Amino acid sequence: MALAFTPSISTPTFTLPSSHPKRFPQIGSISISDRPNGASVNIRRSLVKPVNAEPPRRDSLVPLAATTIHASETKEEDLIQIATDLDNASPLEIIDIALATFGDDIAIAFSGAEDVALIEYAKLTGRPFRVFSLDTGRLNPETYQFFDAVEKHYGIHMEYMFPDSVEVQALVRSKGLFSFYEDGHQECCRVRKVRPLRRALKGLRAWITGQRKDQSPGTRSEVPVVQVDPVFEGIDGGIGSLVKWNPVANVKGNDIWNLLRTMNVPVNSLHSQGYVSIGCEPCTRPVLPGQHEREGRWWWEDAKAKECGLHKGNLKQEEEDAHLKGNGNGVSACHVNDAATVTDIFNSQNVVNLSRTGIENLAKLEGRKEPWLVVLYAPWCPYCQAMEKSYVELAHKFEGSGVKFGKFRADGEQKEFAKSELELGSFPTILFFPKHSSRPIKYPSEKRDVDSLMAFVNALR
Repeated sequence: MALAFTPSISTPTFTLPSSHPKRFPQIGSISISDRPNGASVNIRRSLVKPVNAEPPRRDSLVPLAATTIHASETKEEDLIQIATDLDNASPLEIIDIALATFGDDIAIAFSGAEDVALIEYAKLTGRPFRVFSLDTGRLNPETYQFFDAVEKHYGIHMEYMFPDSVEVQALVRSKGLFSFYEDGHQECCRVRKVRPLRRALKGLRAWITGQRKDQSPGTRSEVPVVQVDPVFEGIDGGIGSLVKWNPVANVKGNDIWNLLRTMNVPVNSLHSQGYVSIGCEPCTRPVLPGQHEREGRWWWEDAKAKECGLHKGNLKQEEEDAHLKGNGNGVSACHVNDAATVTDIFNSQNVVNLSRTGIENLAKLEGRKEPWLVVLYAPWCPYCQAMEKSYVELAHKFEGSGVKFGKFRADGEQKEFAKSELELGSFPTILFFPKHSSRPIKYPSEKRDVDSLMAFVNALR
């Protein structure tokens, strides 16, 4: 099969080699016929109905590097250049190029959250497309209802992948239904998500994901719009045989939601209940006030561990090594050197920057004249960043009241001290030092909005 995409501008040409033997994809096959702009192909489709839409405009595509991408012989340096050229392109343009380049050898990975935006963009290109999803067996009922609504809205049939029943049975029998609360989520995700995804991708040459840079600053801040998949293999086998497209990498979450509202597409009803990032039911909860959107996932674990393995390539090697040394819980997996490369936070004239000596002296005082509220933080931590506004605003509200506000950087060299002497369990940790007592009181809630923190202070001061 040969598939070529040539925009009206003269720079890029994407070609699949006609000499390459057609191999039947493992997660279904599709057919395309009568492409817009004269490109014609005849590919069989068994599961996904063709999507009818107006042909996309070709004159709006951004110029790319003058190069040819072969689906079976992708060069990483070519994709790096293309990612650079597409960095300011719209998601619609990026998806259009991806679908035109790979035809039935590419599919959209749908997770049941904002990924419906990817399907909407694909529909708007006027090209047929495939969608697959991982059914872990532990999704919320609302997510299954959402799958059904999306299929009916777009007239498609998703290609579902399921975990191996023998592997799930062995895991549950040996470790119980909720072992991930004790030893980290990686093993369960590997059985229920990563291995099914690996099987799905072995039938493809490219896939489309909904990763965004602002979803998780700890692991996704450098996601490009297109890349050689660093972890999974495609139909031809071997690392480098699969291309990964992230068309909304540079899009903000608010802009995604503006699209969904404007186009009036189905959304998961869990979003209206406070859920932002949605995964399996036992490992997902609503985001509390003052929290980052990713804190609703695996909330008992460290900020740097919040990947299930589907996008493991996002982790820098030193971060991955640190994570593998522990069980993924607490602050043990944090990368110490990150603190030196990011801008400090909680900067306000109402917030005192405490040194190691300063907080040691504060902890030793038994007759304080004024109570203190102190946040133990790491400036790279997205959860600390998410509560910065609330904490600074609270300090402003208490100005002149007799309550002092402080901050103490508890990462790097100070981490072990903070864990042993200041009850640091994860970032951020908030401590209240009352008058006439040397023992601090740890803020027990994960609600970090102004009203919740104010109630805590007022109840103790």
